Amino acid sequence: MSWDNFLEFIRRTLVKIILPIRNKRLAFLNSLRLSILFRISMGYLKLLITHGILLIIGLFLIYMYTEKEGYSKMADDIIASISESEGSLYVNPYFMQGLSMKIEHTDTGEEVYNDIAYHPTSDKAFFHGIHFDRKSENHILVVNEEIEFSVDEEPYQVIFQYDLTGSYKSFLSMLWKLIILYIVIVTLIIKKGRKSDEKLFEPLQIMSATASRMSAHNLHSARLNVAGTQNELKDLANVINEMLDRIETSYESQKQFVSDASHELRTPIAVIQGYANMLDRWGSTNKEVLEESIEAIQNEARAMQDLVEKLLFLSRHDKKTLKLHKKRFNMRPMVEDMVKETRLVTENRIINSPILEDVEVYGDQQALKQAIRIFIDNAIKYSNDGDEVTILCQNHKGDCVITVQDTGVGMTRNDVEHIFDRFYRSEHVRSQNISGHGLGLSLAKLIILAHTGKIKVRTQFTKGTSFIVTIPKRRF
Repeated sequence: MSWDNFLEFIRRTLVKIILPIRNKRLAFLNSLRLSILFRISMGYLKLLITHGILLIIGLFLIYMYTEKEGYSKMADDIIASISESEGSLYVNPYFMQGLSMKIEHTDTGEEVYNDIAYHPTSDKAFFHGIHFDRKSENHILVVNEEIEFSVDEEPYQVIFQYDLTGSYKSFLSMLWKLIILYIVIVTLIIKKGRKSDEKLFEPLQIMSATASRMSAHNLHSARLNVAGTQNELKDLANVINEMLDRIETSYESQKQFVSDASHELRTPIAVIQGYANMLDRWGSTNKEVLEESIEAIQNEARAMQDLVEKLLFLSRHDKKTLKLHKKRFNMRPMVEDMVKETRLVTENRIINSPILEDVEVYGDQQALKQAIRIFIDNAIKYSNDGDEVTILCQNHKGDCVITVQDTGVGMTRNDVEHIFDRFYRSEHVRSQNISGHGLGLSLAKLIILAHTGKIKVRTQFTKGTSFIVTIPKRRF
């Protein structure tokens, strides 16, 4: 097995062992439903304990290094005193607590001085490096240091032995005091930090209480208070308030949608009910009443069917369930057929189609036909006898441009801003008793946008209106 394979084996083994344990631990903690404040406090405690251990280890190393430096300074003083002597090397015994030495000639190996074997704190022979003997009752900890020097050009080597056992024991006796002090400090930090966290999370508690009181009845007035919040919490409150604004707008739009739909359905239902009552009273004996009632009921039923189909289309779009079956096709034949159909059913309008060009489009043919039909029907509906309706299909650098222009009643600036809103109808149009639900243009806009198209409106009140639809060429 190669080294890489061995490492991969170790990694997989650790993953199989550690990941399940960690997942079980997280699942257990999640099942306890601990508060965020408690988890933050436990996080603080974990950090303080681990860093406290590192701090104590660092203090121990610094303390022992400082003690060793003290012995090293004494060793330098001893060498300096030996170097200043003249003649043969003579060393006075140095019975310093915790310091022993051995001096020998570098070339001959002759031992000049040695009190290591007789050091009162050691019953062992020469120690090498750092020795930590826990079997001994004294817990001996010694450090060796080798230094070379010369006296009268004679090379010597001295080995100093520093007995740090006393310093080690002193630190151990001080360690418990440090631990107690650190525990007190950690307790104060956790207590103070918890109060600080509670104050920090107070805006969240206020936000939660405000959100729990929100309902459809006070959605327009209930907002999160951002006063006093800082940084991310203030940003969060602003984001939630913006979300509530969008929800309120959508909710009000849905309310208005239901109200308008109910209003639009109420009229044909009332008409059908009125004619049904008329049939119930006189329809069996009066042929004229019978024919009039049947025709009116059929017209209102068609109007209701048209309205319901539009509502279903809009509903599918809102629920993201609207499906378009797109394919490539030539727009010109479809527009030509629509021009012919319009001329057949419209007798009092002048239908022009001077430019009909071939242009390929990628889209849903039936949906696009429905959208263009809405623009044409509106042009006929909002124009008068003898007015002109012009339908164009142009190829502009690969893009399909459909223009539906009329010389009818036109629109005001305010109308242009709202014509694509659902159920919107101009007051000028309502006063002329022109039928309609106000859903056609909003439906046509959804279809064109679903094909990444654009709609441009040009209008002049009492002069006419032009709808210019651009469906871009599909880029592969």
